[in-house]
Amino acid sequence: MHDFVSTTIEEANPNSGEMANPNSGETILPALQFSEFPEDVQLCILSFLTPSEISSFACTSKRFLSLCRNDSKLWFSMCDRRWGSNTQITKWGSGMITFKHLYKTLQEYETLIGFWRLSSSQSKIITPNAIPNKPPALVFFEWGPSFITGSRVSPSETGNYDVVKSPFIWMGISPKGKIVNFLQPNSQLQLDSNSIELVKNNLISTPGNELVSVDVNHLGESHIIIEERVSFGFSRNLNAMNEDAIGVESGSPPDRLTSELYQYFANRTSPGGERAWRRQRRREKEKHGNKKWDSEHFVKIVNHSPTTSRPLQGLWKGICEDASLDFYLVAYDDIGGIACRRIGDSCKPFSSYAPVFWTPNTTFVESPFSSEEEHIYKTREHLLPPGDILCSDMESVLRILYINSSYDLVIPGLAGPNSVNPHQVEGRIWEYGDGTFGFGFLRDNHIIDLKHIAVDGCLLDAMQPL
Repeated sequence: MHDFVSTTIEEANPNSGEMANPNSGETILPALQFSEFPEDVQLCILSFLTPSEISSFACTSKRFLSLCRNDSKLWFSMCDRRWGSNTQITKWGSGMITFKHLYKTLQEYETLIGFWRLSSSQSKIITPNAIPNKPPALVFFEWGPSFITGSRVSPSETGNYDVVKSPFIWMGISPKGKIVNFLQPNSQLQLDSNSIELVKNNLISTPGNELVSVDVNHLGESHIIIEERVSFGFSRNLNAMNEDAIGVESGSPPDRLTSELYQYFANRTSPGGERAWRRQRRREKEKHGNKKWDSEHFVKIVNHSPTTSRPLQGLWKGICEDASLDFYLVAYDDIGGIACRRIGDSCKPFSSYAPVFWTPNTTFVESPFSSEEEHIYKTREHLLPPGDILCSDMESVLRILYINSSYDLVIPGLAGPNSVNPHQVEGRIWEYGDGTFGFGFLRDNHIIDLKHIAVDGCLLDAMQPL
């Protein structure tokens, strides 16, 4: 590893081995060994290595072993270089944890940053005073000063492009180095920094808003489960990867039906058995009644931003036919096509998770456009919030893509034996010069213009819940 670092430095200065350049007469200084660099330069270079590479490098000499063991120097530099621009690394765990432990934890937390969609249609809040409604399907995780917050993101009801951001889960580290996750079932998490510090130390619960301790468990790289932490058995931490590692109540038989049958017949023949059976049933009801949160499954939206080769990819928002705001996810599939679906539909069974539009051909029609295409665009109304003005001139259109909306074209035969009129499902995507786009179908007389939900990891037009 020592040779690796030295070789890397020499490659950055290919003339480091020459003393002079005969052509120019310039004197070239000889290459420096890594050990000859100032300590701050060494720490800067080492901060780009992984923990396993640091372990290998520490074996090269006693001096470097001592440097690699220095938590306040090396591991601080590694944390600061990687996450210093996103969060205040000296504030995590109230500043009482090691940076080596912080590095391991933030490396796991980093996988959460970004957008996730709810994948369980049965998940719901079960608090007694909760309103029985389906939670928003889109969740956004982001860095805080000394914690991570997860917010539900939903379309506003203001008739414009505003989105409602409702923080509901907070994830941090206690001063003892333990992962602390809690949420409020009513998704109204509004805590100041002082309250967060007290909650981290398990000292308070916010008045009138009971906090629920939860585990955030990974099932693979793009699937997480948020579930209430239980007092029996054992809980899984953030880095738990074993899907079978679930808490089991001590002494409980594997088959609940067998247990109930056994206890039923036992109670008929045992003295006092009926009373014991009733007490057990009462305890089960009480335990279920104390549960504040039903588990929720989330799937990560990996490609949530467009790229040069995939300009339509990502999360978008647009005003629909009923004048309400909706979220859309546009994805490029494995067979070369493009599918657009509403985010809210992702919780429904697959048969009803039909695309808004789909196309197997991603080749755009470039300008100049035919008179027929110009007529199709100019005769349609843009669905926009009141007061918004969009230039409907054809010159604002950069390219055109042909689409359709028939699910039968994605999975042949699903729509039944009756063929669909191609004119009824044919449509267009009009890509604009600013990177946004609109879409519409020939059967309609309007265009739904889509805008970005987020840019560079920051939510646009975000507002707090009223």
